[in-house]
Amino acid sequence: MYRYIKGIVEEISEDFIVIDNSGIGYKIHTSVNTIKDLKIGEEVKIYTYLNVREDDMSLYGFGMKTELELFLKLISVSKIGPKVGLGILSALSVDQIKYAIINEDANKLSEAPGVGKKTANRMILELKDKIKDYDIENIETSNLNVNSNYDESIDALVALGYTKYEASNVISRIDTKNLSTEDIIKLSLGELSKR
Repeated sequence: MYRYIKGIVEEISEDFIVIDNSGIGYKIHTSVNTIKDLKIGEEVKIYTYLNVREDDMSLYGFGMKTELELFLKLISVSKIGPKVGLGILSALSVDQIKYAIINEDANKLSEAPGVGKKTANRMILELKDKIKDYDIENIETSNLNVNSNYDESIDALVALGYTKYEASNVISRIDTKNLSTEDIIKLSLGELSKR
């Protein structure tokens, strides 16, 4: 029904944004990867999917068309709904998910919240043929190797009682390029304590 919504970012939450378009505020559930690139007050174009159930209508949207396309593939897998699909796209990048599926890396896929080994193997089985070789030809290996400091920081925050989603969400908002694991954890705890 909606291909995309273009408007001003009015609100940013942990797992949704509100886009004002001609005086109407659209609540759009989205991934950490999309949220981290947004700022309140800027004009954006969000590619959307309208999920309709008997008791609910929800909009899901992403800053890149490739992220929306992968989301649609993920929710086509049996027992993966929009919330789990969003969790997968928040825990891993588009390139990491495609690469893990092509290489049958169930361990990587099961890093996402709500994805166990069975679900990861089902994703591989049902999506391997849908992800074409050209999809991964242009993947830069630098995008696949998540910074080890990033991984260690997430593990540390999880050990402190935060969920993997909360940890990856807060860390994704920090520029971690030249930071040590200790610095990432300190900054993350500072951000988490503000909530």
